[in-house]
Amino acid sequence: MESVDGATRSLPSIRRLSRGLPFGRARGRFGLSPSGRLLLPRNADSQTTAFLLRKHWALYSVTPLYKFSSAHLKAYAKLLSAFIAAEKQKGLAVEVGVELDIKVAVTSLPDLKGSDQDEDAILVQLSLRSQAYQKKSEEKLVWSGWFCSVYGDDLSKNMPEDFTCLPVFLANGAESYTSIVGSWFQKTFDCCFHRLAISPLSLSWMAAMWTRCKVDKTASAMELVFSVPHLPQPLDILYAIHPEDAKALWDTVQKTPGEITQEEVNVFMDCLYSHFHRHFKIHLSSTKLVKVSTAIASAHCDGIIKFLQSQYVIEVLMLLTELAISQIE
Repeated sequence: MESVDGATRSLPSIRRLSRGLPFGRARGRFGLSPSGRLLLPRNADSQTTAFLLRKHWALYSVTPLYKFSSAHLKAYAKLLSAFIAAEKQKGLAVEVGVELDIKVAVTSLPDLKGSDQDEDAILVQLSLRSQAYQKKSEEKLVWSGWFCSVYGDDLSKNMPEDFTCLPVFLANGAESYTSIVGSWFQKTFDCCFHRLAISPLSLSWMAAMWTRCKVDKTASAMELVFSVPHLPQPLDILYAIHPEDAKALWDTVQKTPGEITQEEVNVFMDCLYSHFHRHFKIHLSSTKLVKVSTAIASAHCDGIIKFLQSQYVIEVLMLLTELAISQIE
């Protein structure tokens, strides 16, 4: 396994599994407050969340940023722009503030957080700008990445004053840009990025929690993808369940509304496995759950996330924050 220093320098290639049980902090149960009840996420403004819907986002965890200030975002954009230009020119110095081929924008997204204790989310966008035209209409967005924390109080409550906790980072675009941007943040704010894989157990939690959410009756089926091990050629099994059937099953499993336990998640998945075996004589418990897709969101074991419903973005981010913190701790 690579050292931390080596890992941070090769950002896109990192594939580290979270240590220990997922979501096993003081809460003990995924997405739950210390009282054991589901938190009620805030609703993010639909205009704020529109840019992230129906895109594939690569998931990373980020250690606290040292001496980061949301008051200096414009300055950070200029410095990052110069860093990108220098990287393109193989290390040659570039004057800060000079008009470059790539425009960098760093802005805050105050709606994308869970509680008042969370830091505002930070959005970084890279746009290609034609040298012949300097108008904004000629810019083409080529990469986006954003930091956030949704109910990340467990990480931030004991943090020294000079540190900012934004444990979740999501990137959409070429890995080369992810690597450059990640390198600049790591060098500037003494933080570490780690690519987050999502375990089958975590995917099971996501399947259960997203199934209970109310969606339109025309919503697409819940899909579970399983990988069959020990075969000469890769083989995946796609298991599709009508959303109303999945919701009805969950309602019979859940004992206390607003609360979810590991036992309930296990029973929910075991019922789905039993139904599949009854029809196809295949034991899904012998396979590996690698992807969950619902009307709310989809998640792949490689750490690829897609948001599908703006009203549930905060809830999904709450789960991702829990996962990111479990690796940092």
